[in-house]
Amino acid sequence: MTSATRSLTLELYAVAIILAGSLYCLPAAKAGVVYRLDQTHASAGETIVVRAILFNDTQNELNWVPPKNLVLQWRSETGQAIRSLAYLDTAPSQAHVPVNNFVQSAWRAVVPKGVEGLQAVNIEGQPALLALDTSPLEKSPVAGTPANVPVVDAGAARTGQQRDPALPDNVVAATGASVRSGPAVAQQTTSAPPSAFDTFRNSLSPYEPIYFDVGTKGGANARFQLSFKYRLFTPADPENPAFIDHMYLGYTQTSLWDLAGNSSPFVDTTYNPSLFWHADALWQNEDKKWLLGLSTGIEHKSNGKGGTDSRSLNDGFVEPQFNYRLDGGSTLTFAPRIKAYFGTSQNPDYAGYTGHVDWKLRWAQDNGLVLTGLYRQGSQGHATQIEAAWPLRRTFLNMNGYLHVQYFNGYGETLLGYNQKYDSQIRVGLSLVP
Repeated sequence: MTSATRSLTLELYAVAIILAGSLYCLPAAKAGVVYRLDQTHASAGETIVVRAILFNDTQNELNWVPPKNLVLQWRSETGQAIRSLAYLDTAPSQAHVPVNNFVQSAWRAVVPKGVEGLQAVNIEGQPALLALDTSPLEKSPVAGTPANVPVVDAGAARTGQQRDPALPDNVVAATGASVRSGPAVAQQTTSAPPSAFDTFRNSLSPYEPIYFDVGTKGGANARFQLSFKYRLFTPADPENPAFIDHMYLGYTQTSLWDLAGNSSPFVDTTYNPSLFWHADALWQNEDKKWLLGLSTGIEHKSNGKGGTDSRSLNDGFVEPQFNYRLDGGSTLTFAPRIKAYFGTSQNPDYAGYTGHVDWKLRWAQDNGLVLTGLYRQGSQGHATQIEAAWPLRRTFLNMNGYLHVQYFNGYGETLLGYNQKYDSQIRVGLSLVP
């Protein structure tokens, strides 16, 4: 090992030790409920929907039971008040809300007789004031009338002026709004179709873990992985996707890099494209603690080399994902990937060293520690991989990503050396997706 490489390795370990010694919890925030009306206009006798969204931005999981009824106060411009009930859409049940997640509930209410004009609607006991226009739509001065006026520069009126001046046309046009008039509140406006880049970005998501780790056993070396999946079809109804909407293209690339050798060569790289069907939640129980997901498809692996160093194989796989929400805000996942190999003429004994099942176990705290384990058992060898990740936002660095530690022992760390046993190796680095 060169002195420069040794120095770089020591610096990386020093950073890792500093990170590990600086973990702390951020102060807890306070979760809150936001209410809104699904409609802007409804007349007496018509049904409206009151929707509540609870966002959990605390440090722990929340349990929330929406009330069966809400008391609504209807107040007119003259101060006349009417009280009525809103009824929960579904039977009340406790919702488990992970950190940085949300849950929503809906209640239905009939607009009472006697309300007229613009109504301020309050959910009794909540600091929320909502607006609903109850006038006949064709005569409504609020919800049914276009705003045939320019956009003003609010607060820019000079002393003596009764109104704020209009903004320049180019400033208003840059927002995508009409310069001279705006639509009525009740009128549906159409948004511009997403750009090609937006469509691509919205269809792309993480797949396998993404990390870059450095170790020193046998000389300075690095192991890193990139992985993503691309959704092939955009659901017409996101809440009720069709079967074909669950189809994905996946790609994972894993490399072992010799940092100590002359010219720092790559030992081997595995290129792993795949086509699969995936659903996060095929089934869940009533209290939403148990959740079953599924992935199934085909994949190809190759190291892109020729001659005696060439390695490639294909497999079809089925991977059920059993998830259990634990009290305290964490999830335990057991996801065995069962594989059937085909097209392995270059390395027919591959399954003997890696087996037909990837036994995967994962425990993840919400906004906290993530532990994962992988075990493979073949007739001629086995492999064990254990990983730990801690969010760097919860360290003094306050940065994105995770401090990542990976342990590996056994066969199959590279496709080139699938039949060679690797001694225990510990690497430390950065993970973007643990």
